[in-house]
Amino acid sequence: MSTPSVDRRGFLKGALGIGALAATGSLAACAPGGTTAQPSKLAKPTAAASSAKGEITIWNRSGDLFKVFDAAIGKFRQAYPNVKVNHQAVDIDAKLANTLISGTDVPDGSFWDDAKIGGQAEHLFDLTDLIAPYKEQTSAYKLSVNTVDNKIYGVPWDLDPGLLWYREDILESAGVDPASLATYDDLLKAAQTVKEKDPKTKPIHLEKTPFLSQLWLEMLANQQGTSLTDAQGKLRLDSPEYRRIFAWIQSAVKDGLVTHAPYLEPADVNTLDSGQQVFVPWAIWWSFAPQQLLKATKGKWRAAPLPAWTPGGARSGAMGGSSFVIPAKAKNPELAWLLYEFLCFKEPGYTAVYGPNDIYPGGLSTSIPSYTPAADPAKPLFQPIEALGGQDLWKVAVEAGATIPAAAPIPLWWAQSVDYLGNNMQRLMEGKMSPDQVISESAEKIQRNLIDRS
Repeated sequence: MSTPSVDRRGFLKGALGIGALAATGSLAACAPGGTTAQPSKLAKPTAAASSAKGEITIWNRSGDLFKVFDAAIGKFRQAYPNVKVNHQAVDIDAKLANTLISGTDVPDGSFWDDAKIGGQAEHLFDLTDLIAPYKEQTSAYKLSVNTVDNKIYGVPWDLDPGLLWYREDILESAGVDPASLATYDDLLKAAQTVKEKDPKTKPIHLEKTPFLSQLWLEMLANQQGTSLTDAQGKLRLDSPEYRRIFAWIQSAVKDGLVTHAPYLEPADVNTLDSGQQVFVPWAIWWSFAPQQLLKATKGKWRAAPLPAWTPGGARSGAMGGSSFVIPAKAKNPELAWLLYEFLCFKEPGYTAVYGPNDIYPGGLSTSIPSYTPAADPAKPLFQPIEALGGQDLWKVAVEAGATIPAAAPIPLWWAQSVDYLGNNMQRLMEGKMSPDQVISESAEKIQRNLIDRS
């Protein structure tokens, strides 16, 4: 991979369902489960796919992600030579939702964050019948976040499993076996052991950015089979699962086991490279750090499944994610479906997306496919990563991804709730709020200012 760039950093944030969440709050749309119009159902094409002919306009984000998909769309053009694809780089966060609402100049298909799909279902095609042949072999999590009122509105693309990133050399020196980190209590004990060996360490990364800290929180909640709201949009922050997470954070902070730093900004990179940070529980897309940013510790980091919250519990949760949508007013929706079916469910489509390419010679290693036949541990689509000491990240990630529980559609107001929950999480990490205070204050404000006004 080449040297870091702003474009590449933007790709990671955009492609993996982070950046677009920030724009969800101001758009007029219904919450999950509450659409007011009957969505259009896209039926299976009646003609043979080989006879497909026409022209489609497809939106994607600019940057590296656009280049990856542009190359993969080249494979689609070979398979469907009579379909012309106008692949456009668009500021989707700023443009797509308003375009759907106005119904003017809508694309035939678009990349979109999972977080936005539920809130705009009335403006999208119901893809339930088309997804049906692939449903049993698609991640339950990806299906659930694309489902509203038992209808599927997005074509599931990536899966972003949470992993435990750790310094192999430091654990070996401290006598900590990575395989022993089965629960989050085990992780605290290991961090204490590392700190006793070297008092300068503050081993566990806690995120200092309110938005990303809340996204991280949802990964930990998803591990336990819950999320901020249920399928009907009812808030469930006051629950044993969230209390378990907040109590764990409080304990780690009180014991001096955390480095509180903003994601991959200089303060974070410096403490990662200095050996102060040893454990980073984060999504697969953290693999960008050792590949592009870390210098002194490149090759010393490894990935393992996340610890479980309870013995035998799930060893991963999802953090971010994106899918593809087909607007209800698309001119050629059937052709858009053929493209997305090819990229997500067919060969050589998904291999063209994740396999070695001109942009990523070793393959796209910042997520994995959500379609399980494409996510075979024995058939890696991206190569072992030199910056991880040659570790087979593919195998670790797809095995972790297979344990991710299903979830509920992400509420439209999720990004706005960062003003309450994300900010209060920062106060918890600073020792200024208790778990009870975070839950009661955040829940009260989210209910009053966001849910009751939606």
